[in-house]
Amino acid sequence: MGRTVWIFGDQLTRLHTGLAAADKNQDVVFFAEPLATARERKYHKIKLVMLYSAMRHFAEDLQKTGWSVDYHLLAETETYAAALEKHLSRFASNEILAMEPNSWSESDLLRSLAKHFSLRLTTTPTWQFLVPRAEFAQFACGKKRLLMEHHYHATRVKFGILVDDAGRPEGGAWNFDSSNRKTLSDWKKDGSPLPPPSDRSPEDAIVRAVRSEVARHVPKAFGTAEKILPPVTRSQALKELDRFVKERLVHFGNYQDLMLADEAKMFHSLISAPLNLGLLDPLECVEAAVVAYEKGQAPLEAVEGFVRQIIGWREFVNGIYWLKMPAYVESNTLSATRDLPDFFYTGNTDMNCLRHVLAEVHTTGYNHHIQRLMVLGNFLLLAGISPQQAYAWFLEMYVDAYDWVMAANVLGMALHADGGFMATKPYAASGTYISKMGNYCSGCTYDPKIKVGAGACPYNLLYWDFFDRHAKRFAANPRTSMAVNAWRKRPSSDRDRIRHEAQAFLISLEEA
Repeated sequence: MGRTVWIFGDQLTRLHTGLAAADKNQDVVFFAEPLATARERKYHKIKLVMLYSAMRHFAEDLQKTGWSVDYHLLAETETYAAALEKHLSRFASNEILAMEPNSWSESDLLRSLAKHFSLRLTTTPTWQFLVPRAEFAQFACGKKRLLMEHHYHATRVKFGILVDDAGRPEGGAWNFDSSNRKTLSDWKKDGSPLPPPSDRSPEDAIVRAVRSEVARHVPKAFGTAEKILPPVTRSQALKELDRFVKERLVHFGNYQDLMLADEAKMFHSLISAPLNLGLLDPLECVEAAVVAYEKGQAPLEAVEGFVRQIIGWREFVNGIYWLKMPAYVESNTLSATRDLPDFFYTGNTDMNCLRHVLAEVHTTGYNHHIQRLMVLGNFLLLAGISPQQAYAWFLEMYVDAYDWVMAANVLGMALHADGGFMATKPYAASGTYISKMGNYCSGCTYDPKIKVGAGACPYNLLYWDFFDRHAKRFAANPRTSMAVNAWRKRPSSDRDRIRHEAQAFLISLEEA
């Protein structure tokens, strides 16, 4: 009797440990595209088409190498339970063999279905992350607050990345973040460099079929998937990684925080979607960048910045997810309850920065990390939007978004909903930051230089209103006390006017 090798859609890795533990001659690989899951949120069509296309390509590759595959298509599959029942009616199996799922809900699903169908459940360690969950839990043990930098240093030493034999960092520093913050003004002084245009991944019969099926069976999915699609095969993903290392990495560090309305992706890698699907491995991405540095093709500052994204933040947010779930997604320390504005779906706002960033994600399913954090996340934080509604929106819109990605990034880092467990301060900023780091403010209805009154940038009003509402909490935080003290020193008439105008703006969101 063979086993059922269960592969979820975000586990399309050549290093799948479930497959490594299976017997190609006896076991059957199980895939499913349940309609109920596709319809549970208003997912972006690009995200669904990418996911199912990548799954079908991966399954086809397995079949070509001799695996027996039982694939349950979107049109014929209502739920995972129904798909598994059909599978068991065709194949004699008494065990599910699975690599550790990447989400809490999928882990719970496997346990529930194994029990329901009286199947033994065997899980193997994941190779999609470098740090095992138990190891991260040991790192976090006894700490009231975690710092990504501490974990990042230890991970670099463990894997020998940009360190010498004694474990000392290359270039004498662990972090070159201060060298990676060039502003719009700096970019212009440097001659306004731009990356070469990104090539679109070629389409094939699988992609075309999936696009048609998604349109037919998930009609309420968001947007369109007619023009833009991230890599859906390993070969396409490797080409994207190679293109980044050869063409964009050299300038990535300098301009990774820059935001341009007409060049939204700039020098970013664009590999997060295939990486989170498993089409790329984190270590191979890091090693490709390090090799470029060693060959003199990219500066240390840029390479370290990229390495920190992959084995710093990516590993850290995954560790927090498994440490804090399932309660973490209900975090709301700041008691934010305002509904998500409709314009997050329509894009109809007269705030130029928000309109451009939303248009980009609506069209492509992507924004880079500063657009997400300092335009979208910053607005959601300052406006007191429900963390759970914001979290759901990020899961729907982004091609690289999964529970483990967005829990700590949105609830912890962007919205400070976890009370500062993973970020020592809220990432709150006025319109000055957006003006300094991008060109959105040009031609906007509002002026970032105007703090109050006609034409005042809403970010300016909401910034001070935020620290007014949460003054008691943030006065005691060394990283935010200056802002609170500055607010308290303002004349009472100024504070009253800012409160009034901020509230009027927030009310307008509800009435729109």
